[in-house]
Amino acid sequence: MPLLEKLFRLRAHDATVRTEVAAGATTYLTMAYIVFVVPATLSAAGLDKPALIAATCLVTAFSTALMGLGANVPIAVAPGLGLTAFFSYTLVLTNGVPWPVALGIGFWAGVLFLFLSLIGAREKMVAAIPPAIVAAIPVGIGALLLLIGLRNMGLVVANPATLVALGKFTPPVVVSVAGLFGTLALHIRRVPGAILLGIVGTTLAAAAAGLVAAPAAVFSSSISLAPVAFRLDVLGALRWNLVGPIFALFYVSLFDSLGTLVACAGAAGLGQPDGKIRGLNRMLNLDAVAAMASSLLGTSPSTAYIESATGIAAGGRTGLTAVVTAALFVGSLAVIPLIGVVPAYATAPALVLVGLLMVGEIRHLAFDKFEELVPALLTVFLMPFSFSIATGLACGLLAWGALRVLLGRWRDISPVLGLILVLSLVSLLL
Repeated sequence: MPLLEKLFRLRAHDATVRTEVAAGATTYLTMAYIVFVVPATLSAAGLDKPALIAATCLVTAFSTALMGLGANVPIAVAPGLGLTAFFSYTLVLTNGVPWPVALGIGFWAGVLFLFLSLIGAREKMVAAIPPAIVAAIPVGIGALLLLIGLRNMGLVVANPATLVALGKFTPPVVVSVAGLFGTLALHIRRVPGAILLGIVGTTLAAAAAGLVAAPAAVFSSSISLAPVAFRLDVLGALRWNLVGPIFALFYVSLFDSLGTLVACAGAAGLGQPDGKIRGLNRMLNLDAVAAMASSLLGTSPSTAYIESATGIAAGGRTGLTAVVTAALFVGSLAVIPLIGVVPAYATAPALVLVGLLMVGEIRHLAFDKFEELVPALLTVFLMPFSFSIATGLACGLLAWGALRVLLGRWRDISPVLGLILVLSLVSLLL
């Protein structure tokens, strides 16, 4: 097909239309669970769930197609789970920020993203961060997602004496636990779309137990983004006391997206002999635009998804893979009423599984270097214990800097890292 060849240079990437379509479908099946999980998490902050489902589908479709057409890479982009948790549970529910203002914070974080990407500073900031802290970030986010998932399942509940306790095994909890182990079994067997199948199976079990009412309709008769789209309060997010949250959201997005982009682009054969990734700056710029678009349409900022690696493993090498994935997410709009009946305890096992997978990255921590391990573990544990990704990150960085000063190794702190440490301290004090 001449048009597809012109747009995606299939022959140059040794790709075929059939392989790219199959790869795009693989990526979709692997990450389609976000259509359930992201709206369920954001709706906890007071946003309209049906509108969120539509917004999640459209944001994912737009952002993924943008990456495919603009950078010609097989990478999917969607509202990040860690960023979604930060939006709902840290900004809105913990800090009391109104959700339109929280959307505004996401928008300004995206603007900062784009500005730093355009001047090339984004990569320099990442290069300045100690490797121990970089390795700890996904582990800490995973621990937080694990805690949120267990809470949504009903397995972990608040307790005034012990802070947390084991919940009672009510019918929804039993169904959710069964769904978790069913999902784990599918994942261990490497069944494609294991998380999505787990959500569907848990919902069906809940329906069979009489815990879920049948939807009023299966197919969407109308789609409305009005309750969430363009509801962001851009000016309200520019208050001085919100500088910290803007920086924190930017900071979390920075490592989440860059690490995934580098990993997936390298797997897609975009690595160069000098270790750099071909077209990385363009990908970073498009990623920033996607983050801004997410806030405009009413979701948490978008980021590149590691699930893209499944499509790459299936042979995806060009942006056609991403475009196919985007088209399938548009198709998800047709069954919004069906998606809307999925209860939070049916999506909770997905959060637990994703959290467990991310916590598994703890193997990359330097356990033989105590001065590296302590700041890393503070980063990991303070994220769930403070219920804040930003707090854990700031504390870990400051601990790393403080130890370097006390050990007389202050020269390890570069000017860029020094600036980041100052901003981290400010984020804690605000």
